[in-house]
Amino acid sequence: MTRGIDYGNLMHQAMRGLIRSVLEEVAEHGLPGAHHFFITFDTTHPDVAIADWLHERYPTEMTVVLQHWFTGLEVTEDGFTVTLNFGNAPEPLVIPFDSVLTFVDPSVEFGLRFESQHDEEEEDEEGEEEEGETGSAPRPEAEVVSLDQFRKT
Repeated sequence: MTRGIDYGNLMHQAMRGLIRSVLEEVAEHGLPGAHHFFITFDTTHPDVAIADWLHERYPTEMTVVLQHWFTGLEVTEDGFTVTLNFGNAPEPLVIPFDSVLTFVDPSVEFGLRFESQHDEEEEDEEGEEEEGETGSAPRPEAEVVSLDQFRKT
């Protein structure tokens, strides 16, 4: 059995760690300057906790904004809780990091997108269909470059 490095999973862990660090900073010191976040998450994730009426309105995914009015931001190893205002009705939300689909801070044009295995399979299938239909030329093989010339002797 061959064992490989799961770079995709490692990258997702690192990206979620970045989100955790940013939210910990905001929980402790507030949002600096014009920073604000659009966070889209999977509402079907088993550990997401939102009001029933929100789940009915957003059965698969929901985007929340952390900007002007939010309170009770608490960050744990696995996710965060925050209370947001929905039409003058404060609602607590529990959002695990594993449920986050996108994290965007438009004030600095920064964003992260988490792709699931399902997304990658769909893209592969679409790419195969497009390639077959258009009859595009195959990609040239990668060139192997030797780094020996850069080694110190």
